[in-house]
Amino acid sequence: MQIVDLFSDNQQMIEQMTAVLHTAFRAHYPDAWSDMVSARAEVEEFLDPERICRVAVADGGTVLGWVGAISQYNGRAWELHPIAIHPAYQGQGVGRALIADLEAQVRARGGVTIFLGTDDEDNQTSLSNVDLYPNPLEHLARIQNLNRHPFEFYQKVGFVIVGTIPDANGPGKPDIIMAKQVGS
Repeated sequence: MQIVDLFSDNQQMIEQMTAVLHTAFRAHYPDAWSDMVSARAEVEEFLDPERICRVAVADGGTVLGWVGAISQYNGRAWELHPIAIHPAYQGQGVGRALIADLEAQVRARGGVTIFLGTDDEDNQTSLSNVDLYPNPLEHLARIQNLNRHPFEFYQKVGFVIVGTIPDANGPGKPDIIMAKQVGS
């Protein structure tokens, strides 16, 4: 496996990235990139040179997964958005490798923090279907993973939960905010 930049002239890679994005999110987030048109539009946004887009490819050129990041806070913090691993390659270190590569890319651009929001729209954590007010931090301190929510993957690669946006996706459907320091 190697990790490379996305280039606008590589239409085969763009098509594979589109399929990976659509396929990877279908199971838990059916409204996210629910068709190939919306998935392709998302991929094409990462052709912008101001964004980071890194693609994990197998030796034969098959796209295993990809990660993107958007500069925020004058380049000091970067929003990880999205990371998509083809379901056939999940749990094989592709995501971990993409995150490590993204950290190096952000550091090289002078960034010190990577942050992300990881939604719970599908009752995957103990934060779902709960009124998180008036004390969301109390609920975060006791968070439990009920159904393979990705927050534990992010914890394994060094991210910490720094907050939540209660009801971000509708009543009882919070966004879990995570961050990782990658520079000084």
